[in-house]
Amino acid sequence: MDNHAAVDWSAIDTVLLDMDGTLLDLRFDNWFWRQHVPAHYGRLRGLDPAEAWDALEPKFRAVTGTMNWYCLDYWSRELQLDIAALKREVRHEVRFLPGAEQFLRRLARSGKRRVLVTNSHPQTLAIKTSHVPLAEHFDASHSSHSFSVPKEDPRFWERFRAREPFDPARTLFVDDSIAVLESARRYGIKWLRAVRQPDSGRPPQAVTEFPAVDGVAELL
Repeated sequence: MDNHAAVDWSAIDTVLLDMDGTLLDLRFDNWFWRQHVPAHYGRLRGLDPAEAWDALEPKFRAVTGTMNWYCLDYWSRELQLDIAALKREVRHEVRFLPGAEQFLRRLARSGKRRVLVTNSHPQTLAIKTSHVPLAEHFDASHSSHSFSVPKEDPRFWERFRAREPFDPARTLFVDDSIAVLESARRYGIKWLRAVRQPDSGRPPQAVTEFPAVDGVAELL
């Protein structure tokens, strides 16, 4: 961990944590959307995997960072696939990132309020937490779908804080998305940390905009 990524835990009351790519291995999601979904999409349309990806990639790119990107209902309609059912079938592949579960156990002893804040659709959240013991580590869990805007949207933070009061000056927020962290910074959250290696199967991403750690285990 870089020295500038160290956290003064005495200055923090609330810990907000992202799910995918921060606590859970983004390797699952990358595989699911880049390989599993295209395989099913292509099979229905007589396309090979490369052709299916070529057809899907522009659809994905067009809505990246919007509420639709994270919405299972949207993709089920758009692709004519039962995306929730496809996720349930492979939920056994969902994993914690290295050290994440141990970090959550240690965080529980800190006395801080622990809040899961994810852009994942509520069905995705339910599917994943049915396989990994995530919910037990939090005082509260929130999907951005409950607020009608994703975490990238500045309106999210105002709506979220109305339901989950916190002092931005005494809050730590950890996420792997630079766009989300930028939104949180504009809102005024003081303690922001990026995760450099959200996908255990890929090299760490270069992060220059925020103090960063390879994984959350480095924060405690």
